[in-house]
Amino acid sequence: MLVPPFDQRDGFIWFNGALVPWRDAKLHVLSHGLHYGSSVFEGERAYAGKIFKSREHSERFKRSAEILDFQIPYTVEELDAAKDATLKANNLVNSYVRPIAWRGSEMMAVAAQNSTIHVAIATWDWPSMFDINTKMKGVKLDLAEYCRPDPRTAPSMAKAAGLYMICTISKHRAERRGYADALMLDWQGRVAECTGANVFFVKDGALHTPIADCFLDGITRRTVIDLAKARGIEVVERRIMPDEMSTFDECFICGTGAEVTPVAEIAQYKFTPGAVSRALIEGYDKAVHA
Repeated sequence: MLVPPFDQRDGFIWFNGALVPWRDAKLHVLSHGLHYGSSVFEGERAYAGKIFKSREHSERFKRSAEILDFQIPYTVEELDAAKDATLKANNLVNSYVRPIAWRGSEMMAVAAQNSTIHVAIATWDWPSMFDINTKMKGVKLDLAEYCRPDPRTAPSMAKAAGLYMICTISKHRAERRGYADALMLDWQGRVAECTGANVFFVKDGALHTPIADCFLDGITRRTVIDLAKARGIEVVERRIMPDEMSTFDECFICGTGAEVTPVAEIAQYKFTPGAVSRALIEGYDKAVHA
């Protein structure tokens, strides 16, 4: 069955304070957000009709905008209510939720202090990508050509649209080469993250994960860390060099889309999905359905 493009679907999108027909939710081609990347967004997921950690996402959404020097004109409570209303209007239960905010078309130059800030929320059906047995086979990752930039050169702590340009390029290259995704290093050649997910490694029963100072400290990442600690699993946030990957037993990635997904290989490095990965897959599944 052909999947319709995202601008040709039916339903409703919350747009600047009101639910509008999906196909009518449009912006002008001279919007600042399109030309200069002055846009922030969130990736969220609803399970059984309830958005997982909705408030945390709304709070980060507003922080991201502030980092990009604009204010989202809605409170956290208003954003949470708008997300719930959009889910209900589209009669969705298990779905993806995408809030986005951008500078409008009043100014078309690098400076855009007087631009209107637009906000939209869309939702669409998105069941879990894999069952646990499929997940435990592990995915294969390439190594990306592009690196996560020095945080002095980009607003790394914002979930900003412009930061994903190198992710799209890297994921396209990985998929052309037969991989599911790509692992990105940071500007100093250390392990950072994947194109849309954080990464964890297991060694002697302990979790090791890169320090999130040049990439987003994901809400799913923090959830996994909390789940691990609650199960007595040691969590070590530290610098990890690529050649260390040969010393790890297990590896998994995590994010709103990936949830918790084990990795079988990263380029020449091999891993065997095992007990720690399975425990955190199961723990995360229980958490999102609580």
